[in-house]
Amino acid sequence: MVSIEVPEVNYTDYSNRQLAAVPLAFLVLALAILGGWFVATGAPANLGLEFTGGVELRIADDGDDVEQQIQTAFDREPDTVQTIPNDDVVVVTFQAPDDGREGFADDLQNQADSAGLTTTAVDQVSASFASDTARTALFGVALAFLGMSVLVFALFRTFVPSLAVVASAFSDLVIPIAAMNLLGIQMTLGTIAALLMIIGYSVDSDILLNDSVLRRTGEFYESVSRAMRTGVTMTLTSIAAMVVMAIVASLFGIGLLRDIGIILSVGLCADLMNTYLLNVSLLRWYKFEGVNR
Repeated sequence: MVSIEVPEVNYTDYSNRQLAAVPLAFLVLALAILGGWFVATGAPANLGLEFTGGVELRIADDGDDVEQQIQTAFDREPDTVQTIPNDDVVVVTFQAPDDGREGFADDLQNQADSAGLTTTAVDQVSASFASDTARTALFGVALAFLGMSVLVFALFRTFVPSLAVVASAFSDLVIPIAAMNLLGIQMTLGTIAALLMIIGYSVDSDILLNDSVLRRTGEFYESVSRAMRTGVTMTLTSIAAMVVMAIVASLFGIGLLRDIGIILSVGLCADLMNTYLLNVSLLRWYKFEGVNR
């Protein structure tokens, strides 16, 4: 059986500011990316068809350079073109036109037929329905985060340790979204589910650390080390599983699973950084300085 050896970290070599500097720098960078994306596109992330509305065409891949034909077949450039090797299908998506004209899907299908492409399926999402879906998804994420925050404050009943958990979870959520923008991963209902999973992973490791430091016997650094042995092993195992899933999904052309694997891998890496740097720095300040005030 393979065992993961978690090295001892000598936290006394670093000040609280030094520990918090790296995760805070990543958080600021991620927020800057989201802000820049919002200014450039009107949304903080790359929104998928479910949230913008539009048309998805499934075109049979007959091996005659279909992707090249797709680029010239339509009177507007496709937003995404994705090949699904196992199904011999190319999925082409177009966001809903700004003028909201009717018959957009029929126009695209006629253009595909005129170019000699074989359309096997056409799916259309109206802009109004997509807007409602986006609001519902945003409300779900916000409600999950708010519920987590309330539960954490009720559990520890002290401000700084609870704030440490919430701040770490917030950063764990923002960094993967910024990475999604840089990697071209769209925000869809599937990737929203991955972000909700990150909230769960983040709270799990942070509560493990806080509980070990605040409620169990032992000196501060001993408690941190005890929590790290369990938490780091658990997180590294999850990262390995997500990386394998992303690789296998890429090989089989399963785009959603690949995206979920990438998002969770980035989120779990961010969780390691935020939990054992940012959270530890806040807990150490609370234990050695904050309590005495």
